[in-house]
Amino acid sequence: MIKKILAIAGKPGLYSLVSNGKNMFIVESLLTKKRMPAYAHDKVISLADISIYTTEGDVPLAQVLQAVCDKAQAKAIDVKALGDDQAIRDFFAEVLPAFDRDRVYTTDIKKLLSWYNILVNAGWDKFVDDQETEASENAEA
Repeated sequence: MIKKILAIAGKPGLYSLVSNGKNMFIVESLLTKKRMPAYAHDKVISLADISIYTTEGDVPLAQVLQAVCDKAQAKAIDVKALGDDQAIRDFFAEVLPAFDRDRVYTTDIKKLLSWYNILVNAGWDKFVDDQETEASENAEA
């Protein structure tokens, strides 16, 4: 589940939550598979708590990652091959047409695509649970 995938400020990559102790988490790097502690003073955020600005409101990161996965056919994306900043923004507009072009920066898109690549290389091909999809569809109805 994406709730157990964490980003830690100042540390590269993404981490899987293994366990938690007093004033710390035990996390495992998705890149190196090494375990390490993440302390209470570290800025740790779950990917489930992140959303992307759109003109209609915010879209949870899991739904955006699923849209990227569908567009890329569950394969890693070579960000450098996309080209310049405008080409990256055009690619993202195909994935999420309503993204807020003033508040979502190209660096944010690059970070999202790098996280997507890490997750795909770790074996992820589904980012949204069927229950979450049904709940969001019912809320819209």
